Amino acid sequence: MLVLARKLDESIVIGDNIVVKVISIEKGVVKLGIDAPNDIAILRSELLDDVKKANIEASKAAANENIDMLSKILKK
Repeated sequence: MLVLARKLDESIVIGDNIVVKVISIEKGVVKLGIDAPNDIAILRSELLDDVKKANIEASKAAANENIDMLSKILKK
């Protein structure tokens, strides 16, 4: 992991076309502005974790339903 220190209104460039800029710093909270192409997805990590968990739970439910259906078919 690269760790950089930036001050208010300073930025970093990632690749050729992603710019991350420090917009404000208030009460220990840093607000960042991210300028990136529309085809680049930008998500907060906690939201990504929630989506992953939801997908895992949904796949478990689907798997259980499929096993129940297969069991009924095999019993016939």
